[in-house]
Amino acid sequence: MSENSKVFGLVIIGDEIISGKRQDKHFAAIAALMAARGLRLSWVQYHGDDRARLAEVFRRSMGAGEVVFSCGGIGNTPDDHTRQAAADALGVGLTLTPEAEAELRVRFGDELTEVRKLLGTFPAGSAIIPNPFNRVPGFMIKEHYFVPGFPQMAHPMIEWVLDTFYRDLFNRHPTVEKAFLLTGEMAYESALLDLMQRIVATYPDLRLFSLPSLIGKERRHLELGVEGEAGRVDQAMEEIRQEVERRGIGWAWRD
Repeated sequence: MSENSKVFGLVIIGDEIISGKRQDKHFAAIAALMAARGLRLSWVQYHGDDRARLAEVFRRSMGAGEVVFSCGGIGNTPDDHTRQAAADALGVGLTLTPEAEAELRVRFGDELTEVRKLLGTFPAGSAIIPNPFNRVPGFMIKEHYFVPGFPQMAHPMIEWVLDTFYRDLFNRHPTVEKAFLLTGEMAYESALLDLMQRIVATYPDLRLFSLPSLIGKERRHLELGVEGEAGRVDQAMEEIRQEVERRGIGWAWRD
């Protein structure tokens, strides 16, 4: 895979999120961190604290050469399985990472117990991700970056990863997004499917999107647009405008 085609994924882990006891605070924040740098996530997955399932997720993404951020489950309590799952995916054991131990000694001093050393016990071959909040590090291996579930720790750590390792990808291909709000009896997705297919075929370098809006059971409008290089976006939007006008569909630019 070329540096120009990095696939970024996000894994959000925790039984408390899957059960609905806590709301996810990672996806929107991390997507915004990436967007500010001209990057985007290709996929997001939510998983409970299931060691076997997580190991399979990481085995697949590591095998695919993807860049993955993983939030949650790296603590030292029995319900935390992420460290072990990552080790299983790699087929290696867990070991106390010297750099992690040094950070933990700064954090805990003479109170660094064997139990607390588990916080720096990572898959063999890992390097640490510094934690500016409390010095308890995350770990990284094979372009997989494992951080705690606490947003105030996780988000600065992921920001550090992006700025340290992926700066050369920032804003490499600036993109814009434009859309129309379509109204009228024919402003619904199935009626415009042929137009959407034509735009996708004509502009394979752009990302087309359509978002219906409802009030109760009534259609309010259809948001239809594309994202990509500015000149190509303008061309595609002009083609869409001409066609929806030909079909008698009302339109306005989305703010």
